[in-house]
Amino acid sequence: MTLPTLALFTGDPAGIGPELVEKMLQNPAWRSQARVILIGQKGAIQVPPEVVWQDWSGAHSPAFERGVARADNGRYMIEGLATGVDLVMSGQADAFCFAPLNKSALRQGGMSQEDELRWFAEHMAYTGVCGELNVLKNLWTARVTSHVPLSEVSSLLSADKVADAIRMIYQALQASGVVSPRIAVCGLNPHNGDNGNYGDEEGRIITPGVQKAADMGFAADGPFPADTAFVRAIRASGGYDGVVTMYHDQGQIAMKLMGFEQGVTVHGGLPCPITTPAHGTAYDIAGQGVANPQAMCNAFDLAARMASSRRQPLSPQKETLS
Repeated sequence: MTLPTLALFTGDPAGIGPELVEKMLQNPAWRSQARVILIGQKGAIQVPPEVVWQDWSGAHSPAFERGVARADNGRYMIEGLATGVDLVMSGQADAFCFAPLNKSALRQGGMSQEDELRWFAEHMAYTGVCGELNVLKNLWTARVTSHVPLSEVSSLLSADKVADAIRMIYQALQASGVVSPRIAVCGLNPHNGDNGNYGDEEGRIITPGVQKAADMGFAADGPFPADTAFVRAIRASGGYDGVVTMYHDQGQIAMKLMGFEQGVTVHGGLPCPITTPAHGTAYDIAGQGVANPQAMCNAFDLAARMASSRRQPLSPQKETLS
């Protein structure tokens, strides 16, 4: 089988991204997963000779000050993201994987969107449903609302959005090799609303959304009380492949408690596979050589598997991250 080609970006040059990529590429395991087109500063890291350096505007950038969010590294990151996405959209690569970014630097560098996901969608002129998915080993999460104030969550929920989140995580799981995904859906309120005593969003919005997704062919269970949904998901028997949450921290707290240095973020729903570690740029340890590359390796592995699935039918064998 021909290996997929991944565009790989070293991320924020002021953070731990470059050293994570260097450590990952020092492990020969990646060679059996994909070919690599590397987007980064030439000479800033040492990589194996079979890695192909991309010629781009930031390839010969001067050194950046470590641990500082500034406009210059923000502009560098935006150019790197554009280069990676364009490689995939032009057919030169099959998927895009990038090291952690710093949102403050991105904004100083000119990114006006709420996050890089919305920037990706605008850059690709994509107007369909998209959202962040988080992955920890074989458990995925999606959320109906994302980077918004908690006070606005209830007003932003709708049955259509719940159904869209279910469909998005279902299709992404299939793209990663899970043929028949099992999805659990969280409620919003304490004790799942307790039959309307603590809120009615479960019956008024979430349950109709679950039914709407089922009618489209994307079955899911729930809503379940949010404080037990992840317990159900990780049970050895009768567990779930994915959990749909209603807001950011409802899922992120659980996922990061279970494996902060292992998680992966997938930019779901977009026309091409895009992955990144779920943690940040760790300015406090940048350049010290102590950063754990496991999430970077997991993001690369998942991007390679999703890229491969674009070329061939789904395998009946369920895959998991290392």
